[in-house]
Amino acid sequence: MSRNAEDLARFIQDRAGREPVSCGLILGSGLGHLAEAVDGVSIDYAQLNGFPHAGVSGHSPKLVIGELEGVRVAVFGGRAHYYESGRADAMRLPLEVLRRLGANTLIATNAAGSLRPDMPTGSLMMLNDHINFSGLNPLIGEASDARFVPMKDAYDPAIRTALLSAAQAEAVTLHEGVYAWYSGPSFETPAEIRAIRMLGADAVGMSTVPEVILARFLGLNAAAISTITNMAAGMSDEAISHDHTKAMAPIGAAKLDKVLRRYLRDLG
Repeated sequence: MSRNAEDLARFIQDRAGREPVSCGLILGSGLGHLAEAVDGVSIDYAQLNGFPHAGVSGHSPKLVIGELEGVRVAVFGGRAHYYESGRADAMRLPLEVLRRLGANTLIATNAAGSLRPDMPTGSLMMLNDHINFSGLNPLIGEASDARFVPMKDAYDPAIRTALLSAAQAEAVTLHEGVYAWYSGPSFETPAEIRAIRMLGADAVGMSTVPEVILARFLGLNAAAISTITNMAAGMSDEAISHDHTKAMAPIGAAKLDKVLRRYLRDLG
């Protein structure tokens, strides 16, 4: 773990207190309001040397540390994507800091395109596995043997069970499926979507997989949920765009808000 991560963790603890964080949340499009619900301290990424700058509209580049539903959390209001810099490990430092703050759990959220007719826009899908369709990896260049990370149960079964229970308690349908990581920033072609479907994917997006690989490398238990903001190319007549993603994200985000809050209440 880098020296910078230790320095940043101390800086954050000086601002937000030294009580260990239990859970880290990475917010995807449409979930920024969840950070505002945290009773704690907000720190702009610009104050955290090495943290990503805001490169995508719809994300709020702030780290919020505090209490949410009785659990001490670290909420990342924005993430860095591979397509912004060409770096698959762009979220490594923030996750190293999360680990230094004491967290043992990471829950990532994202906006994704559905490859299943029974999972339309506005649905939620919890990841039970992924396909690294991009072929990229955030651990390329890591010198230690720790880079050989086993990825069986990358999405922690116990956390998934708890999230399913939370969704059931809130009467929210939470699908499960395989997420394919596509590098972006262009959307996928219909031919690529047909290929991804044949490989066994249920949804496709441009984030999360690097973060989960990094989380497992750092010893964090991981889970992830997609808000379905569109049907993938060739699956419907929807006009896919980033503006469309931002417009549709709040539909699923309202459901996801209930699930995450219930999960944290049960955890607390």
